[in-house]
Amino acid sequence: MSRIAMISLHTSPLDQPGIGDAGGMNVYVIELSRRLAARGISVDIFTRATSSTLDPLVEVDDHVLVRHVHAGPFEGLTKAELPGQMCVFAREVLRAEAGHLPGHYDAVHSHYWLSGQVGALARDRWGVPLVHSMHTMAKVKNEALAEGDTPEPGVRVLGEEQVVEAADMLIANTDIEAAQLVNLYDAEPSRVEVVHPGVDLDVFRRRSGARERLGLPGEAQVLLFAGRLQPLKAPDVLLRAVRVLLDEDPSLRSGLIVPIVGGPSGSGLEHPESLAELAHDLGLDDVVRFVPPVAREELADWFRAATLVAVPSYNESFGLVAVEAQATGTPVVAAAVGGLPTVVRDGHSGLLVPSHDPRDWALALRRVLQEPGLHGQLAAGALEQAAHFSWERTADRTLEVYRKAAGLMKEESIVSAG
Repeated sequence: MSRIAMISLHTSPLDQPGIGDAGGMNVYVIELSRRLAARGISVDIFTRATSSTLDPLVEVDDHVLVRHVHAGPFEGLTKAELPGQMCVFAREVLRAEAGHLPGHYDAVHSHYWLSGQVGALARDRWGVPLVHSMHTMAKVKNEALAEGDTPEPGVRVLGEEQVVEAADMLIANTDIEAAQLVNLYDAEPSRVEVVHPGVDLDVFRRRSGARERLGLPGEAQVLLFAGRLQPLKAPDVLLRAVRVLLDEDPSLRSGLIVPIVGGPSGSGLEHPESLAELAHDLGLDDVVRFVPPVAREELADWFRAATLVAVPSYNESFGLVAVEAQATGTPVVAAAVGGLPTVVRDGHSGLLVPSHDPRDWALALRRVLQEPGLHGQLAAGALEQAAHFSWERTADRTLEVYRKAAGLMKEESIVSAG
């Protein structure tokens, strides 16, 4: 392997996570690409241009190039409208490759189903293997919708089924996701490999002084949410749980801070002020702080400054926030859904909550805040747990999957020729 075409149609790895559709997948694409480049593999990342001011080519690192593809209007397109631009995007991807000698790319790695559709076309045209990462799946999301959230449309379900059938190999973040690919999408088990995402342990690590840098009181109890503000991520569950906590013990109020770090996304864009309105209706204006999305170095400080980080999502294919928080030595209280039980060891690095009932969440939060010795135990366990995840391991395992996909394609071509 010498050059990979990485396709991330609907969101650029250069976008700030926590804004719009940018989140864990953006971090995944850029961090994996950098680690592949460190192993001598050039990576071209194809993504849709969302501004006329973007340079067509951006060199992120040595051997990592982001290609901004013009496909549709720069602004105003929702993710639901992007399928109408896939043909134009695919044409431009094929055109970029056509300027090189045949065999320029050794494999295509697509992310999310829209990219998978384009990747399947490129694979057939270039005669190279397609490796696909789903990141999220419509059938899984529709099985556990948050209140007020919108079901994923049938066109996405059909598109995902087509990509699963077309891909030479599928990368799942966890064993649970691998089982979902097989059971819900009829994926061939031999074509599914589990590769855990990683964490940048140089950025997300223990470091003193975070509260001073952020202007937070040293003795405060800081219950942090970080992520996109949409029903799927369920920040409202944390707010409702805090209301229960304060009803049970009003004395907590004077020392409590609940930062909500992130911006509206998905169906949350329809009512961007709804979370602030909920905080007001719950009587939490004095304890809740809304913080716009921040760069990862500052995000690491927010994790360090937190007493605990809450991840109450209705579904997470992995849960990058949870592993990044643990890497700073901060315990995580998370919903027992999707990949979160893989990331958070219940009772060791954090607590898993089996429901989204605010009373159950209040109980878990109270345990971490008040149970003697528990916070220290979980903080030590968090560091130990995060050490199991690194982008270097992710890159090594992904390379193995690329080679396996190439081998399968070669075997199939021999069989077809015979």
